[in-house]
Amino acid sequence: MKSQLLSGRQPLLVMAFVVATLTLFGNLAFAEEGFLDNGVTAHRGNSSEFPENTLAAFRSGIDVGADWIELDLYRTKDGELVVIHDATTGRVAGVDMVVANATYAELKKLDVATEFRQQHGLTVEQCLPRHIPTLREVLQLVMSQQRTRASLLPKVDCVAEAIELIKQMKAERWVGFNEGNLEYVTAVKRLAPEIPVFWDRPANTDIESDIEIALDRGFDSLVINEKGISADKVRRITAAGLIPGAWTVNDPETMRRFIDLGVERIYTDYPRTLLQLREKK
Repeated sequence: MKSQLLSGRQPLLVMAFVVATLTLFGNLAFAEEGFLDNGVTAHRGNSSEFPENTLAAFRSGIDVGADWIELDLYRTKDGELVVIHDATTGRVAGVDMVVANATYAELKKLDVATEFRQQHGLTVEQCLPRHIPTLREVLQLVMSQQRTRASLLPKVDCVAEAIELIKQMKAERWVGFNEGNLEYVTAVKRLAPEIPVFWDRPANTDIESDIEIALDRGFDSLVINEKGISADKVRRITAAGLIPGAWTVNDPETMRRFIDLGVERIYTDYPRTLLQLREKK
């Protein structure tokens, strides 16, 4: 794969110019439509203040002003696309069920605010019970406003079903996808080329190969694990016409350093903090 891509370097340089132009005008179009463009992705919603991947966390991510909220997708036994990070419910709910082996009716009975409540020493009155939301519920929430969009991370092979639902709801303008699985994010661009793709990469990734693959497949951004961010990588991603991003950044000093390096998109559990730092720049 890599040797084939390297042999086509000249066409890819042309493609980089095209992508950069489309990115520029795409951002302008989103601004005209009222969507925010501040480079702050609320990781699993505003998960520092509310239980992760719940409607409350997503509402808060929207309310604080993040331009994207990020969420994780699994498929239940009865085919429902649900929003949860792990393949099992034990960590967040204290009751261990395998998502793929349970119906949504069974999963909805669980209180996925349990871990958050325990970690923060809260009572049930202070942190109300929360259920696992469906993708449809989250899209309905996001489509009720015109500022924040949702980035979907498929944890299983459910891209086709997710896009089918997105098209059925006419939610294309409100969504993007992020994932490290090349097969999944390639499927997004094949099925819905207009939907943004943020390709997640590990810290030790081969950045030149990643750039060439991203340009070849029409991805919009490379989002690197925070431990792998460097000024050189940010420069090369930007020069290729792609958006440089980092995941998942929760330390304010690291946020400041990445902003200074030109990292345009940062995934964080603390969107309120990151927004305040960006506003100071």
